[in-house]
Amino acid sequence: MDRIDLTDVKDKWKRKNQILFSRESACLQDLLVNIRKQSHQALVLWALKFAEEIALTLQNKYPDDHRPTTAIEKTRQWARGDIKMPEAKKAILAAHAMAKDITDVSDQALCHAIGQACGTVHVETHAIGLVFYELTATVRLYGIDDCEPMLIKRINEYQSYLPVCAQHIHQYQWAKFISDDPHANKEYLLWLKRK
Repeated sequence: MDRIDLTDVKDKWKRKNQILFSRESACLQDLLVNIRKQSHQALVLWALKFAEEIALTLQNKYPDDHRPTTAIEKTRQWARGDIKMPEAKKAILAAHAMAKDITDVSDQALCHAIGQACGTVHVETHAIGLVFYELTATVRLYGIDDCEPMLIKRINEYQSYLPVCAQHIHQYQWAKFISDDPHANKEYLLWLKRK
């Protein structure tokens, strides 16, 4: 993709919205189609891969704050069935809380992106939250007039990594609630409901 439609993002920017992307964002429609086709396990792998990249960015800026990496570690343990949800949830909420302790608005959005990514273990609909917040961080970092190349690059990375995750789900140990999930992709069910 060479160009993306950022009309709705620019409108949210002008209104000073905290989150600049949504399920209605024109630039995310192809990605959402592909997310709706994925298994719960594939989306967990996908979301945590990008969360790890974000955590590295935050760790470089805030080396004494381990809440993002702890949230990811606890989430991986939860996804394997090694710990229960309350322990992971506490770490995930701490990653969200980090946003209140820093002043950089781009980094605040990255903290929420990690929290959303980790929440994907609970339900698939959190996976797109990672995207909303990380892309919001990108717009805040580069500015609304200069962010498009970086947004295109990242959306392409999101797209290209989904099939990789789908191919590798059997290489991991999964908690029973994920491996035996009999339900359809909840992002897909949400889309059906909203249609």
